[in-house]
Amino acid sequence: MADKKVTTKTLKEMKKSGDKITMLTAYDALMAAQIEESGIDMILVGDSVANVLLGYKNTIPVTMEEMLHHCRAVTSAVKRALVVGDMPFMAYQVSGKDALKNAGRFLKEAGAEAVKLEGGSEVFEVIKKINDAGIPVMGHLGLTPQSINKFGGYGLRGGAEKEAKKIIEDAKGIEEAGAFSLVLEKIPAELATSITKTVNIPTIGIGAGVDCDGQVLVTHDMLGQFEKIKPKFSKRYAEIGSIAKKAYKQYIKEVKEKRFPDDQHSY
Repeated sequence: MADKKVTTKTLKEMKKSGDKITMLTAYDALMAAQIEESGIDMILVGDSVANVLLGYKNTIPVTMEEMLHHCRAVTSAVKRALVVGDMPFMAYQVSGKDALKNAGRFLKEAGAEAVKLEGGSEVFEVIKKINDAGIPVMGHLGLTPQSINKFGGYGLRGGAEKEAKKIIEDAKGIEEAGAFSLVLEKIPAELATSITKTVNIPTIGIGAGVDCDGQVLVTHDMLGQFEKIKPKFSKRYAEIGSIAKKAYKQYIKEVKEKRFPDDQHSY
């Protein structure tokens, strides 16, 4: 499967066979190409670009135009992985008509192959409308960052029995509405296991335990590019942040001391 194009059908087959699905975020062509060459199944152009690259305090300010800009960059470098564009805050909440138009822009203008949106029962009709138009939709339950002001923080979701029951019911509803997969973020592992066994569409976990059908992480988190931000659910596979700072300091030192450029790096 290494060279075969990943589609929504591929993901359903992977769930059925027990083959774990891998997903990472990317916001530019260079990182997307490196992730693609590594054999990833899906790439999410997440609205997390707001925090990661644009300097916003949360995901709420990022616009459709910004998301399309970054999505175009990613899709220019990707051929095999399935690229999912994250619909930003207020791109799908106002009306079904607006939601469909904005979802279509991700495919027509940015080259994405699917879109992701957050929420439960309140977005069932929107998911159905977009899916009926031929646009694959990925759902997102649990911690939904676009609702940060409603929740009042980034804490665990689904810990209480009532909330857990609603997440399970929302997961069923999202599948019935036509979504091809479902992100489960920061919910108890036991709850994620139950949902994964209940729905027939692939579940993609982030801070939701090992039993989800796949996993997603923010690439900059797993690379350790943020030295002070260390989410519990994100394993650091490298320490790129500290390595980069050492390189910057060495460059500055060599320029100040007139050791760069030397003969090797001069014409």
